[in-house]
Amino acid sequence: MLQLLQEIAARSSEWVELRYHVRRLKRISVRNGRLEESSTLRLAGVGVRALVDGVFGFSSTTDLSEEGIARAVSEAQGAARTSASAKREKIAPFPRVSLATGEFAVQTDDPLDAHPLTEKLELVMKIDQMVRGESEMIVSSAVSYSELQDEKVIVTSDGAAAHVIDAKPDFRVLAVAQKGGDQAMGMDSAGVSGGYADLFATRSPEEMADNAVRLAVEQLQAEYAAGEVATVVLDPGLVGVLSHEAIGHTVEADLVRGGAITSGKIGTQVASELVTLCDSGPSEFIPHAAGELLVDDEGVRTGRTVIIDHGVLRSYLHSRESAAHFGVEPTGNARAFEYSDEPIIRMRNTYIEPGTSSRDEIIADVKRGYYLQGLGGGGQADSNAEFMFGVREAHEIIDGKIGKMVRGVTISGNAFKVLKSVDAVADDFTWGLGAGHCGKGQLAKVDAGGPHLRCVVTIGGRQQ
Repeated sequence: MLQLLQEIAARSSEWVELRYHVRRLKRISVRNGRLEESSTLRLAGVGVRALVDGVFGFSSTTDLSEEGIARAVSEAQGAARTSASAKREKIAPFPRVSLATGEFAVQTDDPLDAHPLTEKLELVMKIDQMVRGESEMIVSSAVSYSELQDEKVIVTSDGAAAHVIDAKPDFRVLAVAQKGGDQAMGMDSAGVSGGYADLFATRSPEEMADNAVRLAVEQLQAEYAAGEVATVVLDPGLVGVLSHEAIGHTVEADLVRGGAITSGKIGTQVASELVTLCDSGPSEFIPHAAGELLVDDEGVRTGRTVIIDHGVLRSYLHSRESAAHFGVEPTGNARAFEYSDEPIIRMRNTYIEPGTSSRDEIIADVKRGYYLQGLGGGGQADSNAEFMFGVREAHEIIDGKIGKMVRGVTISGNAFKVLKSVDAVADDFTWGLGAGHCGKGQLAKVDAGGPHLRCVVTIGGRQQ
């Protein structure tokens, strides 16, 4: 396929990008002992983008013959020509960039195909049964496993020629506990780029089940938090959520051009000097981040992009088009979920770099506050960096010691104001956002994380 796409691209008098994509998807879902889904799906096709008179045209096809792909190229070029006369703003010439050539594969010693579907189904059924058997207070359970296995060949007429192999499994456990008329939910999950053993390298499925049940049951005994502005210590999971949802989207260059709060702020202080925030294609610090991306869908080699350097905004996240507009190099953030999707600017693995304090040290210095762990109950953020997130697990901190659990906690604020309040960053690091997908017109597998850090946020709750 690589040779065929190169031959077709070489015949084009205009710039073209051809992306062959085969995806195998498996999903198993069990709720309360009942199998809800056990599915296997295969998708295959070629997406084509053409650049004519400063305008993109796009087409896709499932016809993988030479004639079928050539026809898609012609359709993409025709779409670009048709749009060119009506388009006021034209795409500037692409800046130079390192285009990928050769083989690129996510590394693992335990490939997903070494484990049959029956084994994965038995595991999901077993964990679901385990959740419901751990406490008489558990009234509902849900366990799911899913995996994406992707093969891509990405060719551009200006030199990209990459063959990419990727695998991304994830696992989720949910438990609901009830006491009288009161219910509480506990959850745990994991997602990686890699193989089956990589998925459970940090926590076993049994440990995830134990944690979900513990959270559900303990929250039933906990009082609700009261609303206040408070000093908090965020765990790496919540640091990742803040980095991705509240900061990361505001620096995607297409949203910057649309008026995000970061527009025109390159070179300005937007966070504490203790904060360095990055977005990387390869996994940093710890292997197998779920958003691992060695080559983006424009054929650009990925690396590490420093977005905020010691508090100063240094870069946006770019495609080749946005990089041309801003006069900078592409950052390798153009991604397409399926062959029939056009590449758009997406994050990969977004994180705050570790600091120099220990977790225990930054907790010990808190007179009164909260220790907050993980995303729970969803949330929202906008292009002005205003956010509100539910917290999965929250404990009081009193005189430097972690105390009783409180429930119903949300955190909110402006993400950049929160980052300016950071006064301690721990020396640990964890990826914490690997399960599920990010949505922005189309899905994307991403990850996010960081160290523990201390900051000030608005706590939302209610009196019991």
